[in-house]
Amino acid sequence: MAYCKNCGQEINDRAIVCPACGVQQKPMSASTTNDVGGFGWGLLGFCVPVAGLILYLVWKDERPLNAKAAGIGALVSVGVSILFYIIYFVIIVAALGEGYY
Repeated sequence: MAYCKNCGQEINDRAIVCPACGVQQKPMSASTTNDVGGFGWGLLGFCVPVAGLILYLVWKDERPLNAKAAGIGALVSVGVSILFYIIYFVIIVAALGEGYY
């Protein structure tokens, strides 16, 4: 653990701002300021679940909000796909009738 340069409180090693006094500990990087968790990353994860998974794994430490959006998009896509397959099989079984078993 690290300590705040201003108030001396114990803070996380990766903390950019002290939660106790609000003084900036490290300079803001471009990756931190661009981490807004936009809808676009979630949409990309939904349309291309593999890309959403990869982005989640790559960004989970550097850009947690963008990573979460891409990961949630990928999970929703997989869930919707599974739901459609279940509905499809139920319709096929119903169409073939009980005598098929």
